[in-house]
Amino acid sequence: MPQSTFTYNSRHEEDTDKLGRLLAAYLQPGTVFTLDGDLGAGKTRFSQGFARAMGITETVNSPTFTIIKEYEGAELPFYHMDMYRISQEEADELGLDDYFYGAGVTLIEWSSLIEDLLPQDRLAITIDHQDDQTRVFHLTPHGDPYQSWCVQMKENGHLQ
Repeated sequence: MPQSTFTYNSRHEEDTDKLGRLLAAYLQPGTVFTLDGDLGAGKTRFSQGFARAMGITETVNSPTFTIIKEYEGAELPFYHMDMYRISQEEADELGLDDYFYGAGVTLIEWSSLIEDLLPQDRLAITIDHQDDQTRVFHLTPHGDPYQSWCVQMKENGHLQ
């Protein structure tokens, strides 16, 4: 039976960036990551490190008021979404499926607010804010290839 949740411990921002680099190595069109955690947990910091790993050089910040920001990565487009200030009904009108099943990589902050609209296959990431520097990332794969990515990362000593 596949492991349902994997963990990654981040003791400082460099560890958070490393997780972004590790995940970016597996990307393919249609990849979807969901990202949840309290305010200040490190969602935007993770998104920034992840975007850099994709080859994005422009500034990546939280798309709280624009909802969706699009960036051109070295190999794939990056769609950075923030659902914090939007209702599920409003989100349903955005045509999110075009992003989820398109040619790019989608990362959705505050995804739990639109749970019913999320694709079945995705990597759900929840961040627990331990203290000023320490974070625990919980990675829950939904479908393959996400399960195999997490297993490979665990076998390589990156996840528990």
